[in-house]
Amino acid sequence: MSQMNRRRALQLLAALGTGGLVAACGSDAEPEVAGTESPIKIGLIAPQSGPSKAVGDELSNGFELYLDLNDRRLGGHPVDMVTADEGDNVKSGQGAVEGLLKQGVLALTGVASSSVMFGIKDIVEQARVPLIGSNASPANLQSVVYIWRTSYVLDEAGRALGRYLKDELAASDRIATILPEGVVGVEDVLRGFREEFGASDPRLASEVVWTSGSSSPSRTAYVSDINRALAGNPSVVFCFYSGTAAVEFIMQLRDAGFRGRIYAPGFLTEGSVLENIRPASDALGIRTALNYSADLNNAANRRFASAYRKKHNTSPTTYAMASYDAAKVLDQAIRLAGPAPTPQQVNLALGRIGQIDSPRGAWQFNQPRTPQQKWYLREVQRDGQVVSNVLVNELATLG
Repeated sequence: MSQMNRRRALQLLAALGTGGLVAACGSDAEPEVAGTESPIKIGLIAPQSGPSKAVGDELSNGFELYLDLNDRRLGGHPVDMVTADEGDNVKSGQGAVEGLLKQGVLALTGVASSSVMFGIKDIVEQARVPLIGSNASPANLQSVVYIWRTSYVLDEAGRALGRYLKDELAASDRIATILPEGVVGVEDVLRGFREEFGASDPRLASEVVWTSGSSSPSRTAYVSDINRALAGNPSVVFCFYSGTAAVEFIMQLRDAGFRGRIYAPGFLTEGSVLENIRPASDALGIRTALNYSADLNNAANRRFASAYRKKHNTSPTTYAMASYDAAKVLDQAIRLAGPAPTPQQVNLALGRIGQIDSPRGAWQFNQPRTPQQKWYLREVQRDGQVVSNVLVNELATLG
């Protein structure tokens, strides 16, 4: 019996028993293993409306692209993809997860909001169904067994920038820190930044200016807080905004006369943000730290970014990349789990997949089930008629 037939025979032995093994070995033709062809159901949790819809679309786009490039299969199994609307609050997110679990999904993925991630933690752990989160990743989500994350931990963006700016800035520079009040994860970013930069460093203003307002702020929502932060005549602003809030913050900061350097976690200029800033020149020179840049030069990213641009006529974001990687780790884990995988077997296999060949560069899960990965410095520059995030250099490996 050939080596390939031996492997298939062993799979059949586990799935069907000795009788099935004898039947399989009675022919020179390689039989199909029933387990590897049985359809599986994967549940995607993502916001389908509201201020986080753009992130939700990217989560869906990334996962779907991986399926498109891999014959709509994971681990050899045809995939039935089921999407549930995360909504904009914990209750709607919990309802989405519970609905998907009732449909018998093998695994879950997605989740845009950190609040929702906290809110569904106990549901996922009690159901014993693995969740490969592809965006929300609060630093204090601990003691989980069935929750894995392919994105980042929020304090890492602050750490990467804090470490860089500590050496990059001159002794005469002054940093104003402007952050949104009440946003989940902002304290993680601030803590990471201060621990690496030095909370007592004289270049760092002791007072953080906290802005209030919704995720869809008005054209004057940040004016008074920005003016208060600029009263100290800073040369650098460190901030943390995303989506519509990022667009308004950047434009209002420039309208207030600030022409200095802006540093932030990459969400400040990610996705559709740069398309909506007017004038576009307001974004030029902004530098951000992120675990991905669409212009990274490696084989995995060339394949991913090219396919993404062809399908969606725009460059991929870190949200899409992390969801693409969620599909990839599930592909490998389901294959390792055997011909008839259960959620528990897939969860065990996730801990055995090792290094991931990713568009962001190679990474692997660490003990808290989050990526150990490189962080990159990007700068907003002109690219023909548009502006885009351009890779500057590597910052650090964290995780």
